[in-house]
Amino acid sequence: MRLTIAGTGYVGLVAGVCFAKVGHQVTCVDIDEQKVERLNKGISPIYEKDLEEYLNDGLESGRLRFTTDYASAYKDPDVIFIGVGTPELPDGSANLAYVAAVARQIAENVERDCLVVVKSTVPVGTNDKVEQFIKDSLVRPVRVEVASNPEFLAQGSAIRDMMHAQRIVIGVEDRHSEAVLRELYEPFDQPMVVVSRRSAEMTKYAANDFLALKISYMNDLANLCELVGADIEDVALGMSYDERIGSKFLRAGIGYGGSCFPKDTKALQYLSSQYGYDLRTVAAAVNVNNEQRFRLFKKAASRMITFDGIKVAVLGLAFKAGTDDLREAPAIYNIPRLLEQGAHITAFDPVAEENCKRQYAFDMAYAQSVEEAITGAQVCFIFTDWMEIKALECSRFKALMRTPLVYDGRNLFDPKKMLAAGVEYYSIGR
Repeated sequence: MRLTIAGTGYVGLVAGVCFAKVGHQVTCVDIDEQKVERLNKGISPIYEKDLEEYLNDGLESGRLRFTTDYASAYKDPDVIFIGVGTPELPDGSANLAYVAAVARQIAENVERDCLVVVKSTVPVGTNDKVEQFIKDSLVRPVRVEVASNPEFLAQGSAIRDMMHAQRIVIGVEDRHSEAVLRELYEPFDQPMVVVSRRSAEMTKYAANDFLALKISYMNDLANLCELVGADIEDVALGMSYDERIGSKFLRAGIGYGGSCFPKDTKALQYLSSQYGYDLRTVAAAVNVNNEQRFRLFKKAASRMITFDGIKVAVLGLAFKAGTDDLREAPAIYNIPRLLEQGAHITAFDPVAEENCKRQYAFDMAYAQSVEEAITGAQVCFIFTDWMEIKALECSRFKALMRTPLVYDGRNLFDPKKMLAAGVEYYSIGR
């Protein structure tokens, strides 16, 4: 099939390279000329395992191209995917300006019948509005149908998640749209869940918010474990054997971040408030997460007289390993607090350093290794679960730090081994 994908961010770019990989002819559209130029040279704007390999494979095969010429791109494809951002507004609602802009461009330029598929995460009812908006704005007598196809990709494993998905969710209101999407996804050979458009939109929020609930529950429980003398990792192990609960998303830590969970929990809260309903479980998850991200800072502040003039090592900037995404990352919340109190920070992240330099004007140094970052430090914070950090021998903290005082937000080390190595070690729920 001939596909056009609006947006070359996380959603659009991953979809584009994967669709090209299975044999579809894909054109990706973006308004950023420099970004498009780099993509056509095989340079990915984001870090994601295997993404650049798939990108170059698509370019070399001729099945993938990038352009800023949206008029041509929307002219005659079989399917148009909308994969632009829906950033959070101050009130927690989703900004649909980019979705609306693409819908208008499609209406003004499409010259043949086609299916428009909204892949962006959007509030329930948005697909209905997109369909009506396109029909109201069409300049040619063509038939345009709209379907929902939310993505369920985890950053750090997005290519694998799309190529080997547990399920594909589509929301349709007619059999023709369903048939087109079944044919489109046939090469992936994955289970397909066919529901209404509004149910598909809600499924995206419901899935992400449920995972956020699990994380916040475990973090809340971890804080109680510290008070009563239990170990959250032992508790999680015991829970994981219950097939009703499962083993995933039971790790306690310093809170969730990234582009999905924080935004989607707030968006669902906003949606429920618009209908006069108090979604208390999700509100609790958000509140726990907001407090959890500062838990280590508060522990350290109660231990230290001051951070003024103290060298602090920050290990990990990205919100999780496997990505360079800094959105809602615990490190990005804690670094300003440390700087405000006069700390001298040296940070290490194997992937996200350049992103941090571009996005934040933090007055801090950057190290090229974990050992360089902790050398001479009096306090060390661990915010991301990178293997480069976990691989460090416990004895190296004692050997290299001026004061071996470590606050681990990812529970990467064994407390007994750290104690034996002479390290004053604090983690979550243990």
